[in-house]
Amino acid sequence: MQEESVINTHHEQVIYANILEKGMYLGLGCLVITFGLYVFGIIPSAIPLTEVSKYWSQDAHSYLTAINRDFLHLDHLLIGWTWTTLIGKGDFLNFISIVILAGLTIFCYLAIIPSLLKKKDTVYTLIVIVEVIILGLAASGILAVGGH
Repeated sequence: MQEESVINTHHEQVIYANILEKGMYLGLGCLVITFGLYVFGIIPSAIPLTEVSKYWSQDAHSYLTAINRDFLHLDHLLIGWTWTTLIGKGDFLNFISIVILAGLTIFCYLAIIPSLLKKKDTVYTLIVIVEVIILGLAASGILAVGGH
């Protein structure tokens, strides 16, 4: 039964799955390392670990407002990619792993484009290109849907 599923698997599916697997392990490994650096205080955090639980019951906007008022003292709230300005803090360093894991789909799609072009599969190529553009715009913050 296992061999049968391999025979019927498209080349693009294998490429996608291989990248997804490697990226998942990379993201997971990065998450373990950065979380360890944060939890053990090796890299100091912007919000003290002992204070984090006080904010768990708040919605995102209230949380951002409170941590800015209490700890960050920035001119503007951290929204979108502005968290990168605090990448040197242990609690924000963890976001790198989240970005890796969230961005995997874009890289998987990009990787299958050459195979689709080689097969002259115009419809799927266009769908994948449009998907990459939409995901890229959404990740950049240019395309924001459903937010406040």
